[in-house]
Amino acid sequence: MRGKGITYDTGFLDGGGSTHEPFEPERVRREMRIIKNDLHCTAVRITGGDPHRIDVAARHAFSEGLEVWFSPFTNDLTTAELLDLLADCARRAERLRREGAEVVLVTGAELMLFTKGFLPGASLGERLSLLSEPGPELAAALRELPLRLNDFLREAVALARENFGGKVTYAAIPSEPVDWDPFDIVGVDAYYSAQVADNYADAIRKLAGGGKPVAITEFGCTTFKGAIDLGAHGMSMVDWDEHGRAVGLKGDFVRDETEQVRYLRESLDLFEDAGIDTAFWCTFATYNLPHREAPDTDLDVASYGLVRVLEDGCGETYPELPWEPKAAFAALGDRYRA
Repeated sequence: MRGKGITYDTGFLDGGGSTHEPFEPERVRREMRIIKNDLHCTAVRITGGDPHRIDVAARHAFSEGLEVWFSPFTNDLTTAELLDLLADCARRAERLRREGAEVVLVTGAELMLFTKGFLPGASLGERLSLLSEPGPELAAALRELPLRLNDFLREAVALARENFGGKVTYAAIPSEPVDWDPFDIVGVDAYYSAQVADNYADAIRKLAGGGKPVAITEFGCTTFKGAIDLGAHGMSMVDWDEHGRAVGLKGDFVRDETEQVRYLRESLDLFEDAGIDTAFWCTFATYNLPHREAPDTDLDVASYGLVRVLEDGCGETYPELPWEPKAAFAALGDRYRA
């Protein structure tokens, strides 16, 4: 692969809460250096709902020589609000590009779920409930989705190109009916799971054979026995409060870091064989799901992060940072270095 990547979350905003608190620019700078020098990444997809935070992280990534994917990941905005935010991001990305950074602008992520107006529902929870109980309302919305989604994406790309001179893409759910003609790169969040096991490899090869460079904008696995089969639903065992904070686990889970390692290696084997241009492991750290010693309260089992976040104090490997590497940290570093 040309681009050896990882995602870096600056804070997904939900119910007034953020998934990355506190956000400390100096720690972000240190983590970008680790992403470059220890994980041997060449690219980082920087996500979150606050353009300023994305900009801060992007500048630290640029200072380390990383290719920057400037990637707003918003929740429950209207399409008009999202266009305003994308214009802001495009201007920030262009300033960085003119300073010499290699920058790709991502015009949103998984919009049918996270943005109002594509599926019925005023909140993410309502839209997910609709998808879990298929009926006439969902069927009608899905018939209208291709037109609504692609009309918006064409507008978003036009707005991006007015303000940004680099390459433009989008991070799609595999089921989203995206017209990729306006984009420079095809971008898909493509998680293997038991649900898609029969056709996953063929789907990846088909994507790569479409004539444009393809980025796997997310792939990954959580940290318990059986997580591979869940793919993108690896956080489904977490109970959340109304502010988007994790309050506990829904059952008993056996911690297994080797599950992540196996998923990582098998995924990268497939992507390289298929001719994928760039892939981003999701994610570096899940700051809102800390590790705890008691198995029934260890929220890190539901984390896609390559590091286990510590609630108190710092780790031993990097004594100034509040986390310890997992087994997949070394596995990714070894693979990308090779």
